[in-house]
Amino acid sequence: MEKDSIIERQLRFQELLISISTTYINSDLSDIDKLIRESLQQIGEFVESDRSYIFSYDLVNNTTSNTYEWCAKDIEPEIENLQNVPIDFIPQWVEAHKNGEAFFVEDVSQLPKDGELGLRAVLEPQGIKSLITIPKIKNKELIGFIGFDSVRKINKYNDLEKEILFVFANMLVNVIQRKENEERIKEQEQKKEELLQYLSRQNEELNEYAHVVSHDLKAPLINISTLISWFMDDNQEVLDEGAMAPLHQVMFNVEKMDFLIKGILNYSTIDRLESDDKHIDFNIIVDEVVQTLMVPEHINIKVQKNLPHIYGNTWRFKQIFQNLIQNAIDYSDKPQGKINIGMDEKDNEFEFYVKDNGVGIKSTYYDRIFKVFTKLESTGSSSGIGLSIVKKIVTYYKGNIWIESKEGEGSTFFFTIPK
Repeated sequence: MEKDSIIERQLRFQELLISISTTYINSDLSDIDKLIRESLQQIGEFVESDRSYIFSYDLVNNTTSNTYEWCAKDIEPEIENLQNVPIDFIPQWVEAHKNGEAFFVEDVSQLPKDGELGLRAVLEPQGIKSLITIPKIKNKELIGFIGFDSVRKINKYNDLEKEILFVFANMLVNVIQRKENEERIKEQEQKKEELLQYLSRQNEELNEYAHVVSHDLKAPLINISTLISWFMDDNQEVLDEGAMAPLHQVMFNVEKMDFLIKGILNYSTIDRLESDDKHIDFNIIVDEVVQTLMVPEHINIKVQKNLPHIYGNTWRFKQIFQNLIQNAIDYSDKPQGKINIGMDEKDNEFEFYVKDNGVGIKSTYYDRIFKVFTKLESTGSSSGIGLSIVKKIVTYYKGNIWIESKEGEGSTFFFTIPK
């Protein structure tokens, strides 16, 4: 009958452990302290101890501290008295834990009287008659222990009970580690969110700054252009070609600055457009772009028929074609310039291209040309922002852009728009 009672007790102990484990697994660990104290009480009451607790080791400073404690009714808590306890007081205890073993004292009164710094002198003032402590191991490293004090009576633990307590110690390690991981992830997510908000504010401020500065710069440019034009018109009969040349140079640079300001405005506006998306007929917008450009007579532009309809913003898509076609015009060096615009339909995207027979580009420049203010040559009034605008818009629509080119033979710009 006694054997049956022991078996039944072990089964109830295992069921309790399963219940605690289930609670840990299903909990969001928002109040891990409460969970741990409740489980310390459940295990403590089951093994009929009067005090159960968790300690952490600081093996750098050779101390140990009580972090959690449960006490039965009328049992004095000791947690406040057991902070930064030198482990020199408990060498056998620590040695057992370092070996991954439990430290068990069935009867404290039978310990040797080894002075006021000995183990007995540490335990007896706490009224402890029996105790058992189980090491907590994390990644093969000793980090602490759980313990159970018996104050009212001598307590014994059989091997199976010790094994179950080891399982409980591992559960505590896992749940605390899970809590640490959750807090680390939450902290990383919070930092990420703060960084995104910061970058968003910075981007908004930079765009606003670019918009304001560009707008403010236009007024003096218009004044300069107007005054120079008036002066040239009023004095064209008295000024010779040599005197007019510097004025033409000023007008050229004013125009160059105007293109630059427009480019900055367009670049900063890409992400700021209010939602005005609709299904767009690319045949129409490409035709409208070509009509607005000043195409020299020696350049022939051929546009593929039956271009697709795509949902998006008209201004953005026009910016793509306007800049790519203008780029092809600017770098045309043949007596008969040719520009072909077309599209190949893929499974998940439309692949557009703008092909020319112009000067071509060295492969070493392929990445550089999409950066803001990059120009392959300093001649002309181009702003150097056009291709960076194209790339920014294509990226906005989660597409890709690249170039294939041969020096002296021409270039083809490809870009994709997902369906």
